Amino acid sequence: MFTALTFPPSDEAVGVVRAAEAVRLPIVVSFTVETNGSLPTGEPLGHAIEAVDAATNGAAAYFMVNCAHPDHFSNIIADAAWTRRIHGLRCNASRMSHAELDQAQILDDGDVHELADGYLGLVHSMPWLNVFGGCCGSDLRHVTEIARRLTR
Repeated sequence: MFTALTFPPSDEAVGVVRAAEAVRLPIVVSFTVETNGSLPTGEPLGHAIEAVDAATNGAAAYFMVNCAHPDHFSNIIADAAWTRRIHGLRCNASRMSHAELDQAQILDDGDVHELADGYLGLVHSMPWLNVFGGCCGSDLRHVTEIARRLTR
C-alpha cells in the first residue's frame, strides 16, 4: 500500500491515485488543511475528496488528514459520504498555521492532552477512524497519550 501524505491540491491527488491504480497498488491520499479546514488552495476538504473519488471512480482505498491540528478541521466534519471516506489522522501537535510553523525558530510541540482530546472528539464524530499518528510537533509523548485515550 502507498500513502500520499500532505497533498494540498485535489488535482495532484487524482494523478497519484491514477498512477497507483495503473500498477494495481492500493493507495491512501492524505490531505493537509489550513486553520479554516480548507486545503491550502482554498478548496474545501469535502470537495477535494469528492473530486478525487469522482475522477478516479473511488479508486483510493481511503483518505486521511495530516499536518493540521484537530481544531483546524473538526468544525467541518459533517454527516456526509465524503466524511466517511476519511479513515486516518496524523495531526499536528501545534495549533500554529503552516505559515507560522514555517517561520518558527523552534518547533511548537503543543499540548499533549489537548491533542489527545482533539483525537477523541474526532473519533466520537467519526467512529470508523482506524489509523492514527502524529505530524508536526508530535513525538512519542503525544502518540502514547492518543493511544491511551482511544483505548479506554
